[in-house]
Amino acid sequence: MNLTDRILPLAGVALGALMSFLVSSLNERTRWRRQQAVRWDEHRLTAYAEYAYAVKELAARYQMIAAARGLVTGPLPLEPTPEVLAEAGELESRRSALSETLALLGDTEANTASKTLDHCVWRLECLARGVATEVEQNWDEAYQDFRIARSRYVEHARAGLGVPGAVARDVAWPAAWRPASRSSPTP
Repeated sequence: MNLTDRILPLAGVALGALMSFLVSSLNERTRWRRQQAVRWDEHRLTAYAEYAYAVKELAARYQMIAAARGLVTGPLPLEPTPEVLAEAGELESRRSALSETLALLGDTEANTASKTLDHCVWRLECLARGVATEVEQNWDEAYQDFRIARSRYVEHARAGLGVPGAVARDVAWPAAWRPASRSSPTP
């Protein structure tokens, strides 16, 4: 046997081993990236959902306080006692903490939409508590701005998560079901 007859099978085995190693490494890297994407999507979904709930809870609380001040009819009026305002402060602290998680995990569009939503919630707070601002706005306008901002946030969060389809639009209640004194829908 000459030298070429001995080297060619060894080179074939070495080349096969190298190719097997490269393919296995690429497959492993792809699998790891996929697992990481799923892991972060789960955290992102939780952050998006918890923030949305916290904002909705705050808006509902401010709406109840606004009802006590006669700015809106419909929800159960809640007098702005020190205890109620302290509870609203705790809800705001929770919203703030959740917005930090959202800032870390959310995409740019959802984070930008969350900032607009924050501003709308703070506007509702000012109106509910009777804090004067440079530009006057009635409750119904401010609440409509909040609902639009919340819908945009949800749309961007869904897009960031790759959820297909659209957010359901507001559907009017049948006239027979509508409360007679309802001026603003609940959040």
